[in-house]
Amino acid sequence: MKYVIVLGDGMADWPIDELEGGTPLSAARTPVMDTLARMSEIGTVHTIPEGMAPGSDTANLSVLGYDPKKYYTGRSPLEALSIGVDMKDTDVVFRTNIVTLTEDDCPYEEQHILDHSSDEISTGDAAVLLKAVAEELENETYHFYVGTSYRHCMVWDKGQVVALTPPHDVLTKQIRPYLPLDPVLRRMQERSYEILKNHPLNLARKAAGKNPANSFWFWGAGTKPILTSFEEQYHKKGIMISAVDLLKGIAVGAGMDKVIVEGANGGLNTNYEGKAEAAVKALTRDGYDFAYVHVEAPDEMGHQGSLERKILSIEYLDQRVIRIIKEGLDASGEPYRMLILPDHPTPIAIRTHVAEAVPYLLYDSSAPQEHTWHYNEKEAAMSGNTVAYGWDMMKYLFSR
Repeated sequence: MKYVIVLGDGMADWPIDELEGGTPLSAARTPVMDTLARMSEIGTVHTIPEGMAPGSDTANLSVLGYDPKKYYTGRSPLEALSIGVDMKDTDVVFRTNIVTLTEDDCPYEEQHILDHSSDEISTGDAAVLLKAVAEELENETYHFYVGTSYRHCMVWDKGQVVALTPPHDVLTKQIRPYLPLDPVLRRMQERSYEILKNHPLNLARKAAGKNPANSFWFWGAGTKPILTSFEEQYHKKGIMISAVDLLKGIAVGAGMDKVIVEGANGGLNTNYEGKAEAAVKALTRDGYDFAYVHVEAPDEMGHQGSLERKILSIEYLDQRVIRIIKEGLDASGEPYRMLILPDHPTPIAIRTHVAEAVPYLLYDSSAPQEHTWHYNEKEAAMSGNTVAYGWDMMKYLFSR
């Protein structure tokens, strides 16, 4: 038996008036998922433990079978693992987004966040800007590391874990109430804006109609993580297929292998087919028992508040990922189980994460069922199937 999870990050949503009470998932054209739903178990699962913040960090740990209350030490340390940061036990790691602030004629603290991803800036452009700031701010205490796209890391030697707000929760708002209380962190953010606002690369981006990447934004602080081995825990050889450092970092911490897919960037125009083909190859030719295929695009479109593009990202997931994986595994002749789900909802209405249950679809090629339902939030809830703790889903997936 082979096993695969296809995770559409932030794919779940709330009912939307424009869709007559439907959601992006119910409105999207998803013939493959709908066909699978008629042969599968659908239901809902709670991925976020009570009292914890809803994020892709806690939620994906949960889906991978790790209780976040036991294993979670912060988001950024997981990302740091992915990019090869050699963390000490005394280090505190911060996610460092390069965001777009308004460039109004006012003090830094009165600016607003326009875009948490700076128009999904390329890693190459972001690296140039990160270097420009690091050359002035980096010292024996603070070190910066290039990640992917707008997502980077800063390590504070012998630092403090401080609570900071994710920039996607500050969209369109004045930043004053959300700035770090620590004076050094606050000054570094402000200084990054002063350096980047008129950087030649940003002037060129503005001339081309793109959002400038004009300020650092620190959040997601945490300490060195310690995860148990996935293979020792589940006796399955697993591989992670994702464009984002968070998921690749979880894989590193869990001792899973990871695939770097060329052209996979975590945005709407990512290499969907490359991810799907990598999963099929891993399971049918490379000896892996389990593949985790993570697609970031629905979450990004939710943060952008784009209904049209969130629907499109789900349609891409259906046709350009799930279809290819199903056809490839069917052709192999080996039995398999496929679990499809989001990690958390990212409702268009509020453009951030919520801790509500998400719909899942579990297909077993060796024991197809007969139903009339479709895969969406409403019908998953109506099924009556509920998994109370997200970290039990992995055991459930491997139960046969």
